[in-house]
Amino acid sequence: MISKAGKALNGHLDHRNPLVFDTHELGRRPGALQRLSRTVDAPGPPAVLGIEGVIGVPEGAPVELDLRLESVMEGVLVTGTARASAEGECVRCLEPLRQEVAADFQEMFSYPDADDRSRSSKAEPADDAEDDEDRLFIEDGLFDLEPVLRDAVVLALPMQPVCRESCAGLCSECGIRLDENPDHHHDAVDIRWAALQGLADTVQDGEKDNMGGAEAGVDEKQEK
Repeated sequence: MISKAGKALNGHLDHRNPLVFDTHELGRRPGALQRLSRTVDAPGPPAVLGIEGVIGVPEGAPVELDLRLESVMEGVLVTGTARASAEGECVRCLEPLRQEVAADFQEMFSYPDADDRSRSSKAEPADDAEDDEDRLFIEDGLFDLEPVLRDAVVLALPMQPVCRESCAGLCSECGIRLDENPDHHHDAVDIRWAALQGLADTVQDGEKDNMGGAEAGVDEKQEK
């Protein structure tokens, strides 16, 4: 598995990618601010904005981004909000649903040459390696927002989406939608009474057979 740091440092970010942002305007001046608004198309696999098979932002759907870029000593602190429409299926009635999602996020994108200065001289090499797995870096003044956006949207989506909180779901016996049939029900049968009814039916059938045999015997005697 390639770490986030490896992707940023070795991925050769493409400035034409709408989720790649340029920080050159900040000029590495601590305290410098830049605000950006951008509408981008939701990425497709493998960078899906959602929970597979449950709910997510369809590939190519518009995602509105409002960002605040702040220059600090270590890099650029990015704070923002993403807004989009997610589509999925109600877990109760299985009907399609659409839900507006607003995902807030904040992430530090570090300057590669500032990385060594920020580390403690007492830190163990193993600790540094673990830290790098979770860090994002700026490459040639560019950073890729895609992994941050993906994580933020997934966390903002419901794990069990419903079309509405009052959704009654489906009948467990026949699958009919209960919201459209509020009076729908099945007569409950006590299995104990069902067993007795079955026994009674068996006895009645036996009695009928016996009576039929007796009548046949009488007819035979009359014929003689």
